[in-house]
Amino acid sequence: MSERPPISPRSPRAALEPEQVPPPPKRSDRARNPLVVVGNAIITLLLISMLGAGAVYYYGRQVLEAAGPLKEDKIVNIPQRAGKRDIAETLNKEGVTDVNPWVFIASVAALKASSDLKPGEYSFQKNASLRDVIATIVEGKVVQHAVTIPEGLTSEQIVARLSDNDIFTGSVRELPREGTLLPETYKFPRGTTREQVIQRMQQAHKRVLAEIWERRSQDLPVKSPEQLVTLASIVEKETGKPDERSRVAAVFVNRLKQKIKLQSDPTIIYGLVGGKGTLGRPIKRSEITQPSPYNTYVIEGLPPGPISNPGRASLEAAANPARTRDLYFVADGTGGHAFTETYDAHQKNVAKLRAMEKQIQNDTVEPADDAPAPAAGAPAAADTPTATTPPKPTQQKKPPARPANPAPARQGSVWPASPPVVQR
Repeated sequence: MSERPPISPRSPRAALEPEQVPPPPKRSDRARNPLVVVGNAIITLLLISMLGAGAVYYYGRQVLEAAGPLKEDKIVNIPQRAGKRDIAETLNKEGVTDVNPWVFIASVAALKASSDLKPGEYSFQKNASLRDVIATIVEGKVVQHAVTIPEGLTSEQIVARLSDNDIFTGSVRELPREGTLLPETYKFPRGTTREQVIQRMQQAHKRVLAEIWERRSQDLPVKSPEQLVTLASIVEKETGKPDERSRVAAVFVNRLKQKIKLQSDPTIIYGLVGGKGTLGRPIKRSEITQPSPYNTYVIEGLPPGPISNPGRASLEAAANPARTRDLYFVADGTGGHAFTETYDAHQKNVAKLRAMEKQIQNDTVEPADDAPAPAAGAPAAADTPTATTPPKPTQQKKPPARPANPAPARQGSVWPASPPVVQR
């Protein structure tokens, strides 16, 4: 075992003095280099920035993806010329979002959508996230309103309907020509101008008419698509039953081929009131023989233009009528019409209708005044008096009331003892 070296004794004074600690090593000249210092500072800033960006990203993602406060689907209108802050405040007011407007603006910027926000009416889903809300506005997914234009209205009546609908803006500069608008159900966003609606209906009419004209029956006695529209407009006003259109069209086509006057009451009415469409009273007997370009009791063949805007079904019926030899039809009292080829058979159908009318004593029709002397003549017309013509579906389904004083026979009319004609 080695012996420990002996410890030199220290003087009492030396023992009380602190021991000398060796100095720290000197920093190298490289560590004191300014480039190193700057580099370290940059790295530190980068690390802090990355941490901050990560925190902002995490927070932003939470804000964008979190479920919104909307309790149920809701339609909200973003007005024209609304700024981003205005949009944010509108969405908050409507309960679609609940974020600070500046957060909304920052989110729009983050999604690079600042210049893509579009005004309009939008449907936001329940609990839509901020991302979904912004995407809906950016993509312009505006609400489409269904607008139905019924068949058989005149252009003036259609324009009046558009004027009463508050989803449209502007006015119609010029009344469209009769028969150039296609009645149908269209979808438009709020704010569509009425001129745009008219243009779309005209374009649809041109497209449909061209298609139907190409498929028309080759022996059709009309010379142009415009004449086809005129014929279809009469068919449209004569019946509201889909399954009767082609047969009604056949009656008028057969009459045109045989050069028999059409004698359609709706043409008389149009000649009297034009685009207003409704007469508001029975046709007077004197008006049946009153000369007019539209009175098919007086003129030969078709009137000079359409009397309404027919729908696709009536255009199809006029272009491809049923293959029958019918020349007459009269209301059958049950909501439809009875069709016949001969005048004698037609007279029997009229007698049946008269028998039905005699069973009804209430709601009598006021007799028309200004009656001419009874006129005799050969059977010539396919006219269906409105008093016995069923309105469009969902209206009258019972036989009409018995007239208080039936009018005398019309010349060549479907009605040998016709009652006053009530506006359809």
